[in-house]
Amino acid sequence: MNLLTDKIRGVYLKYLAAAFGSALISSIYGLVDTAMVGQYQGPEGTAALAIVAPVWNIIYSLGLLTGIGGSVIFGTVRGKNIDKNENEYFTCALLGTVLFSALCWIVIVFFDKEMLLFFGASQELLPLAREYLFPVKFAVPLFLFNQMLAAFLRNDSHPALATKAVLAGGIFNVFGDYVFVFVFDLGILGAGLATAIGAGVSFAVMLSHFFSARNTLRLCRVHGFLLKLKGIVVTGFSTFFIDVAMGILTVFFNRQIMKYLGTNALSVYSIIVNISTFVQCCAYSVGQAAQPVISLNFGAGKFDRIRETLKYALLTAAFFSGFWFFLTMAFPNGFVKIFMDPTQEVLRIAPAIIRSYCISFLLLPLNIFSTYYFQSLMKPGASFLISVSRGLVISGILIYLLPAVFGAHALWFAMPLTELIVAAAVIVLMIKSLPTPASLPVPDWSRHSRE
Repeated sequence: MNLLTDKIRGVYLKYLAAAFGSALISSIYGLVDTAMVGQYQGPEGTAALAIVAPVWNIIYSLGLLTGIGGSVIFGTVRGKNIDKNENEYFTCALLGTVLFSALCWIVIVFFDKEMLLFFGASQELLPLAREYLFPVKFAVPLFLFNQMLAAFLRNDSHPALATKAVLAGGIFNVFGDYVFVFVFDLGILGAGLATAIGAGVSFAVMLSHFFSARNTLRLCRVHGFLLKLKGIVVTGFSTFFIDVAMGILTVFFNRQIMKYLGTNALSVYSIIVNISTFVQCCAYSVGQAAQPVISLNFGAGKFDRIRETLKYALLTAAFFSGFWFFLTMAFPNGFVKIFMDPTQEVLRIAPAIIRSYCISFLLLPLNIFSTYYFQSLMKPGASFLISVSRGLVISGILIYLLPAVFGAHALWFAMPLTELIVAAAVIVLMIKSLPTPASLPVPDWSRHSRE
């Protein structure tokens, strides 16, 4: 499949199917863990997983930092067809992933108790959270490498293998959760073990790409390593910040919920985190499907193809928005019963909480896709503005301001208001940056290869 000449609709749909499959199955990791643990240990187990949730946000975000940042430049340089030095960016991204993996591993292995307490764990929830995290410690680097490799496989014309890899790991995680949690009676520890092994399965499948004839990814000597690493970090920062900010916001929500509402509300919020993960994965799939097409055609200066890709991406984002909004409005307690064996109190409070928070799903896919879009056009400034405003500044202020001014239940409207404000800015920026040869001069990447 040629991203520069084949019909955009067919190319986009093929990449969307692969990206959606990967994103959907990735979200199953958290869903299955929460469902199994919730059924085995009740609301306390579900609440403990809400405490651990920021760990996943940090791990995945660092993998996306090098994966998306490196692969965007990789695709742009390949489309520009200058000095055939795109594999320098692959090598640089790989080395960056090694560095970030080591840092994450050190923190999670040696400072897990302090980290979980900071994330909002009570003395009752801390033992459960640490028990889940114990087997995950041994697989931390795999989670980062899976994110990084999946991004490069999509840009190396092999999106289907990324999907197969995540599918293999996801299938193992589903069956492993049941076996370890219930059959072996390991409870929350078994859920963590299944997740860790599932990551290993996905990693092994992705490695097969490097033994195939279609592989063009090569390790090579990097000229100007620090300059290229800086470019990768700057380009990938917005995608990185989306996930890491979700972890920060989860900490904020955990603390505010425990301050104003208590454990039952926290267990409902854990369910919202899992639903939101699904919605975000759908948004990621739109961005990840469009990114290779936009990056390569941007490098080649084919701006009409970029505009056509944008049209299909926006239509897909609108579909996902309506789909998830309808489900959460219509069946709030249905989600509760999937994820836990609920008490009557949880069933009483859940519908209002879920319906209030999930209004945000109407605009979430658009806002997340926009960060991929601006990254692909080498506009990290716009992407940075959107991700930071949405992920920390506006949302963080509202999480603390709304309950203090309007009462505890106003907390659940923090994200709908955030998405609305950010969407207004996104629409303005998209209109101003519609690609034309005059408005989007292609960067001279040959300069980077000489430095």
